[in-house]
Amino acid sequence: MELANRVQTLTPSSTLAITAKAKELKQAGHDVIGLGAGEPDFNTPDHILDAASKAMYEGFTKYTPAGGTVELKKAIQSKMSKDHSLTYDMDQIIVTIGAKHALYTLFQVLLNKGDEVIVPAPYWVSYPEQIKLAEGTPVFVNAMEENEFKLTPDQLEDAITEKTKAVIINSPSNPTGVMYEKEELQALGEVCLKHDIFIVSDEIYEKLTYTETDHVSIAELSDSLKENTIIINGVSKSHSMTGWRIGYAVGNKQIIKAMTNLASHSTSNPTSISQVAAESAYTGSQEPVQVMKEAFNERLERLYELLVAIPGVDCVKPKGAFYLFPNVKKAVEMNGFESVDEWVTAILEEEKVALVPGSGFGAPDNVRLSYAISIEQLEEAANRIKRFVENHQ
Repeated sequence: MELANRVQTLTPSSTLAITAKAKELKQAGHDVIGLGAGEPDFNTPDHILDAASKAMYEGFTKYTPAGGTVELKKAIQSKMSKDHSLTYDMDQIIVTIGAKHALYTLFQVLLNKGDEVIVPAPYWVSYPEQIKLAEGTPVFVNAMEENEFKLTPDQLEDAITEKTKAVIINSPSNPTGVMYEKEELQALGEVCLKHDIFIVSDEIYEKLTYTETDHVSIAELSDSLKENTIIINGVSKSHSMTGWRIGYAVGNKQIIKAMTNLASHSTSNPTSISQVAAESAYTGSQEPVQVMKEAFNERLERLYELLVAIPGVDCVKPKGAFYLFPNVKKAVEMNGFESVDEWVTAILEEEKVALVPGSGFGAPDNVRLSYAISIEQLEEAANRIKRFVENHQ
């Protein structure tokens, strides 16, 4: 049987082989330390659990509007106003089944065949695949490591063609953890306005930042940029709610209406209980978010210190998310391997540390390490990697 062309274009995840191998080693009784986690290692805060439990016992277990409950949309309105001084009407908000679903639905309603979306590399692995599924074309632009993996206005200008429909800005970034400053966003925004292209602003990690500089949304810089920006966000990372699957998009009324119509024919609605939980996440205490953020900051400082002490490892220090994205090209060459993917596999087999190769993120000289595990495990993992590099010199 021949499958649809749209799925035959998908690129398999470069992490699957490593993940499968790590699982196999664990099942065999080996002490494997996994640094691939894309989710906080904290449980969802108690007040959110309590709100969800209460909703279940009160019978809030039926269909909701396709675009999300009024109550959750109001909570999102309040959050956008408080955090970014941005005002959105109810019909400018759609609640989705995670931020990934928001992105997928957005590309489905925004792109026609051949439309181009500029994707700065390194990029989150699902961006190009979702664009291709919408019959669009991802246009990769290499955000240079010496510029902290940030897209420059000149690079953006050079990548724009008559087919360009949008550009993705992910700040703080997965996989690099870097965050754009206000002035950098303003400069990129001016290029976008000049060419009238949409900005897809993925802000899922906005609450997890480790710098005195506050996170800035490009949409808050001017009314014109707000009109041209679709913000993607959710509670998965900020409130440790990855399994609850609640995200959202805010922006252009016409686009949000189209997304809501599409969702009504594909998913019906986000889970009722999860929407109550997300509402509680935004309206309840934010202290658990701060506790989690402080823990991640402590882990970042420790892991970064250990990584840069490893021969052949260079690393841009991130300002957000919970990833480090070191360049290991020198270490790989020093150890006699042909590629980072081979090196990562060898470290897993020999030292039982699972890293994510950067090839899947458009950066084949790098690896992604998540610090969403305990400091003790991070220290042990770094010691094992260092031992491997030194033993293979």
